[in-house]
Order: sequence, then structure tokens, then C-alpha cells
Amino acid sequence: MDPMIYFLGVILAILSGIANNFGTLLQKKVVNEHKGDEEFLKNLARNKIWLFGLILQLVIGAIFFMVAQLLIGPALVPGLMAAGLIVLALGSVKILGETLKRDEYIGIIIMVIGILLLGFSELSIPTETLNLLDYVFTMSTFTVILTLCAIMCKVAANRIERVKALLLAIFSGLMISLTNFWISPLMTVFEQMNFTPGYIAIFITASVILILTNIFGITELQKAFTAGQASNLIPVQQVPIQITPIFIYFFVFLQTAHPIAFVFISIGIALIIISSFLLGKRQAQMEEIQK
Repeated sequence: MDPMIYFLGVILAILSGIANNFGTLLQKKVVNEHKGDEEFLKNLARNKIWLFGLILQLVIGAIFFMVAQLLIGPALVPGLMAAGLIVLALGSVKILGETLKRDEYIGIIIMVIGILLLGFSELSIPTETLNLLDYVFTMSTFTVILTLCAIMCKVAANRIERVKALLLAIFSGLMISLTNFWISPLMTVFEQMNFTPGYIAIFITASVILILTNIFGITELQKAFTAGQASNLIPVQQVPIQITPIFIYFFVFLQTAHPIAFVFISIGIALIIISSFLLGKRQAQMEEIQK
């Protein structure tokens, strides 16, 4: 792959995470200012800062995400987007009027190192030449396995109250993992302008899966928040989101990599997961300003 294209994909993935989290910060700041208003929703809809935050989150961030998927595939994008947690940590200092704690400084440093290692791994998937029909079996198998794991988490959550919140967070992470995966085939259909019956079937399948996984991922995470602390649950949710791209690269799209690249991505993802736990408390505090 052209180094410039790869570099652009990495930058767009990082910018997507930053735009998404900065948009969330702006929205939550306005929500906090208007809590208790009689016309709460109307005031939000008329607030330029809130609208700008919404655009950053749902439009600009989403565009960066989709283009990044087109350029470098789904293997690295979720990890690179975790850069947004740094923005969340630093931005919440301004909103909450607090200082960063030692663990959060360490989390930011670890996150930066993890993201750099992901970038150095260069595990990109050339979607422009990818024949999706060659990977229907592995794509289907991956989807079925993640779905079965999610179902088991959901069933166990309904039966084991003590770990209900954690299991629902894992369920949500598995759903988002499927979302991150299936956006790539969807965009590949458009990139290649291939509308043969097989590709149309993939497009329809991807569309349905994206709708369902987004709905289930969001709703079940909200249920998890009612039974546990966001500071613990959000990092747990990140674990499957960060781990599954490795399987997507090596076992779904059957790509190969230099051993050094494998070391880079393994250590990078491990550092990002550790950083997520260290920065999770700050994200929990951001959730509190909505209440």
C-alpha cells in the first residue's frame, strides 16, 4: 500500500475518535447548562454549540471513520479511534474544573504509545482490490461466533445478577465490534461500484447487521449503566472492540504480516486496553453531568 494512503487512513481514524469524543464533550457541556429547563429539548436544538457537537459526532466523525475504513480496512481503525479518550480526559478538565490525576496522566502516555505502535504495525487491508465473495465463509463464521458469544453474555446476564453489568458491557462491545467490522464490506461495495447479485446480498446483510448491532449495542450499555459504574464498564466494553480487529485481519481476511508487525499490534492493543481502564473514571464523570 502507498505509504501516503496508509498515513492518511491512520490520521483520519485518529481524527474520527477525536471528533466523536469532542462532539460528545460539547453536547454534554450544554446539557449540563440547561438541566432543569422547562423546554429542555427545544433549548438544546437551538443551541449552536450543542448542534456543532452533534455534527462533529454524527457527521464529521462518521465520515472520517468510513473513509479510514476504505483506506486501511477494519484492522486498525477501532484502536486508533481510542485517541478520542485523550480528548475526553483533557476536555473534561475544562468542563468539570478538575485536574488530571497521576493515573490519568499515565493513561494518556500509555494511550499515545499504544496508538503509535498500531500505526507502526501497518496492518492494512487493501479493500479496493478485495473480492468479498472469497471471504463469505470466514465473514459469516466470524459474525456467527461473535453473535453466539453475545447471546451467551445476554443469557448469563439475565441469570447472574452479580456480574450482570459486566456481561452487558461485554455484550455491547461485541455488538460494536460487529458494527466496526461490517462497515468495511458495506463501504467496499461502494468503493468498487460492484452491484452484482453477490455484492448486493453482502450490502443488504451489512445494512441489516449495522442497524441491529447499533441498536443492541447502545441499549444494552445503558442497561449496564443502571447496574454498575461507568468507570468500570466502559473499559470492559473496549476489550472486545480492541481485540477483534486482530482476528479480522488474520482469520477473516486471511492476511499475513511480518512478526514485528504482529508484536507491534499486540502490544499496542494491550496498552490501549490498559489506558482505557485508567481513563475510564474520567468518562464516568462525563456521564454524571447529564444526570
